[in-house]
Amino acid sequence: MKKVLITGATGMTGGIVLKYCLQSSEIEKVTIFVRRPTSLKHTKLNEVIISDFIDYSAHLQEFQNVDAVYFCIGVYTGAVPDEKFKEITVDYTKAFVDALRKSSPNANFCFLSGAGADLTEKSRMSFAKYKGMAENYLFASLLNVYSFRPGYIYPVEKRKEPNFSYKLSRTLYPLIKLFGKNASIKSNHLALGMFKAGLRGAPKEILENRDILKFIENL
Repeated sequence: MKKVLITGATGMTGGIVLKYCLQSSEIEKVTIFVRRPTSLKHTKLNEVIISDFIDYSAHLQEFQNVDAVYFCIGVYTGAVPDEKFKEITVDYTKAFVDALRKSSPNANFCFLSGAGADLTEKSRMSFAKYKGMAENYLFASLLNVYSFRPGYIYPVEKRKEPNFSYKLSRTLYPLIKLFGKNASIKSNHLALGMFKAGLRGAPKEILENRDILKFIENL
């Protein structure tokens, strides 16, 4: 029986990953790190309230004997100043990795990245540059890392869209799909791919949108 950790469990993708984990007969304990208490109740669920995602010193026991991590925490581009965007995207990842590899170096680490993540760290786009920074740190960590780089993520569950761009993308989703397998993915399909990779690994370290779709087709 496996133990897993999830960040971003109240978000679009992380929330679905959480549902898969709670439903799985292979998983005995699911620990989620959240800023505020949720209304979720389940015998497998261990909810940990954390105020600072850069300091896990008070929660190191949660990183013991972990089999899989689903790191889905993030923020939408433009929602916060660039400095804060970098902190959430890069520094949060580094702090979590540092805590994990000391106690569970063999864990499968599934990272929610995004299309265009730039490993050269030279992109003028903050999202691409900072996701690339986070990925580089992960790949150097010696953990079993699987970075998921979806294109547009179509929300299968109703939600309040964060901005006009996302409202428009949801409306135009039938057209976006016409651009091919690297353009978009449904949120439940992305979550399924991450969930399965956490349990059994994936065929490659970096999975672009088309790779995620192929991966779940072969499950």
